[in-house]
Amino acid sequence: MSAPDLNLLTALDALLAEGSVARAAARLNLSESAMSRTLARLREATGDELLVRAGRAMVPTPHALALRERVSGLAQEARAVLQPAGARLDIATLQRRFTLRANDGFIEAFAPRLAARAAAEAPGLQLRFAPKPDKDTRPLREGLIDLDIGVLGEHAGPELRVQALYRDRFVAVVRDGHALLADGRGSVDAARYAACGHVVTSRRGRPGGPVDEGLAALGLSRRVAVIVPSFRAALAIAAESDLVALVPASYFAARQGGLQTFELPVETAPITISQMWHPRFERDPAHQWLRGLMLELFRNAGAAAPATARAPAPAAPDRHRR
Repeated sequence: MSAPDLNLLTALDALLAEGSVARAAARLNLSESAMSRTLARLREATGDELLVRAGRAMVPTPHALALRERVSGLAQEARAVLQPAGARLDIATLQRRFTLRANDGFIEAFAPRLAARAAAEAPGLQLRFAPKPDKDTRPLREGLIDLDIGVLGEHAGPELRVQALYRDRFVAVVRDGHALLADGRGSVDAARYAACGHVVTSRRGRPGGPVDEGLAALGLSRRVAVIVPSFRAALAIAAESDLVALVPASYFAARQGGLQTFELPVETAPITISQMWHPRFERDPAHQWLRGLMLELFRNAGAAAPATARAPAPAAPDRHRR
């Protein structure tokens, strides 16, 4: 048996990560026809179809799914081995795409700032924000995303790397001229707060929220009039009604006009926003740069208090989960 062409490893990594011949070709700066020929060679080498047509899309075979995480790690190791000893990363000439998974609120509040910094320092970089329908860590393990951002906590697996970025808190939001703030004091007691109608944000359609336990301890409950899937929708409803919305302080800081915020009359636990990655990227210079950029942006964010008074170095995670 002749020695395998190890160049196919990079192509297989791109195909399994993208799930598309066209996107894999773009990732590797190849034509679609060249990538199709490479896929044919990979099928011959592995004895498996790897990607099969399902309607207009292509889906991985069970064998491809079993290979995906191993291939991604091997490709990353190969790139590291073939990098010149002592070579330094030149961010200005970096050609790479990073996929970050985050919820809509995070993207709306912070993606503009991150995109501006990335464009200034690494014009050849492409940032792709993937939707976050749940907290499943399989996309991270399978190499489909580079960074997972959000409230991670116990959802992180034992081998994944987790680093706190900043702490946030919930605030109440009402329209300008709302009766709750008519006295001009800017503070609201629990009874008056609970007596209002509320709009709640929940991707799963749940009416409960972080303030309900605090209200219950005081013998109070609130009436949830509307449930929406995004903070943007909650603020839009609050701006045109007397309903009270509940959003992270950092998200509200990115809004403009027509709304006012006040501190909640009950205590809620702070929200720790973290970034999480797979250990295969631990020593990757470009990934280290991206993590350091994220940490710097949030350390300097004025919308929310930083996660720690002294943040860890960019290349070192805040906590190694093993």
